[in-house]
Amino acid sequence: MSTQQPLSGGGHPLDDPVGSSLTGPHARFAERRGRILRYPAAVTPWVALPDRPGPADWADAAALAGPGGEITITAFREPPPDDWERTFHAEGVQLVDAGVAAAPDPEAVRLGPADVPEMLDLVARTRPGPFMPRTIELGTYLGIRREGALVAMAGERLHPPGWSEISAVCTDESVRGQGLATRLLLAVSHEIRERGETPFLHAAADNVHAVRLYESLGFRLRRRTAFLAALVPDAEAPRPAREEAADAAARG
Repeated sequence: MSTQQPLSGGGHPLDDPVGSSLTGPHARFAERRGRILRYPAAVTPWVALPDRPGPADWADAAALAGPGGEITITAFREPPPDDWERTFHAEGVQLVDAGVAAAPDPEAVRLGPADVPEMLDLVARTRPGPFMPRTIELGTYLGIRREGALVAMAGERLHPPGWSEISAVCTDESVRGQGLATRLLLAVSHEIRERGETPFLHAAADNVHAVRLYESLGFRLRRRTAFLAALVPDAEAPRPAREEAADAAARG
């Protein structure tokens, strides 16, 4: 399966949700180098690799991210080269709508660019996963406010053709246990269904409580996957600088 073309034939868009998004509904975000596709870093750190990346592919990924830059991969099959620092690795699951009781929520408000500082603050406190200053551009985000403060939100991230990923589902500690995250998840699912698309989501495989909740809401396991984040090695100093340093050392 290549990320150069939209999936067709025997391939399923959710087998490579990043590549499917960047060659489909999210093509406007795509940054490409060789066989590598990625979102702008300020949007989301996801990168699409071919099934069997070679040295040239990793070099292209490094060039896109820049020295010390981080890339995030899902459904990866090949580990990065040894000189890449792995910053995160987790086994995960991919779940799809199999009868979710999607419904709008009367308390949910649509979030926009002016809300991003509050959204980033909520994410920093609750850590639902990557959410960057421009992530809101990927789809609809809904929130619930209490006394004017944003206390819960959920929205859309990856967008393979015909599908939309629910992401950034989070609730402030002060209002947990009130079902706000569930209500927003169902409301975002309703938004997706209204467009004629199907909701899906990812979760850590060891987050048993969350997976059971999603299954109780009507999601079913489609496949197991894995998530990896890694840092591009720092570039070596330019050759002239190295040569100057060697000359200086030789001169004592």
